[in-house]
Amino acid sequence: MVNTGEHLVLVDTGAAGAGGIAPNTGKLMHNLKAEGIAPADIDTVILTHAHPDHIGGVVDSEGNPAFPNARYVMWKSEWDFWTSDPDLSQLQLDEHLKQVLVAVPGNNLPAIQDQVDLIDQEAEVVPGIRALSTPGHTPGHIAVAVSSGDEQLLCSSDLMILSISLEHPDWYAAVDVDPEQVVITRRQFLSQASDEGALMFAFHFPFPGLGHVVQKGDAWQWQPIETTG
Repeated sequence: MVNTGEHLVLVDTGAAGAGGIAPNTGKLMHNLKAEGIAPADIDTVILTHAHPDHIGGVVDSEGNPAFPNARYVMWKSEWDFWTSDPDLSQLQLDEHLKQVLVAVPGNNLPAIQDQVDLIDQEAEVVPGIRALSTPGHTPGHIAVAVSSGDEQLLCSSDLMILSISLEHPDWYAAVDVDPEQVVITRRQFLSQASDEGALMFAFHFPFPGLGHVVQKGDAWQWQPIETTG
């Protein structure tokens, strides 16, 4: 969640309502409340892609939009893919997981269709927060760039699921819809992150998921920030 001073922007909504992906998921509302933030306070929700662990929390337990006053932002090709009987036959995944991948967006996305803003080019969502096109993991996967003064934070979402992907950028995950494209996109993104010295936030990396990317030959190296306490 990013507080710009003018906007409260949430990037993805976790796995709540996605069928119990893991016992430690579904804590978004609890954590927002702990920060003194009510669902109605959020005015913008950026959805990086439509996998269950990223859009599970867009609806509440009754199937209504969890953030009633929010504008939801998603890449148009992502929305179109997941709302039109997506074909996942090429993925080397068990059938149950494929069913979950299809069922959650099929259930959750229609609930926000009156609040969604579909984009098809890179754009500033609100001042200081920009959506970046990073396809491959899914057809319309996006990353998010957050700027403040001379500082920049790049939220890579699932462009890299494991930190070892930096050292082996040509590896891909079984869940990547377009492996060739994800490799191309990843290399471009990591080159940018390294060249700009930007702080990067990777959702699935070990806590806190924050660090820098350093060029190492034809690949990169992850340097996590130091944590205390």
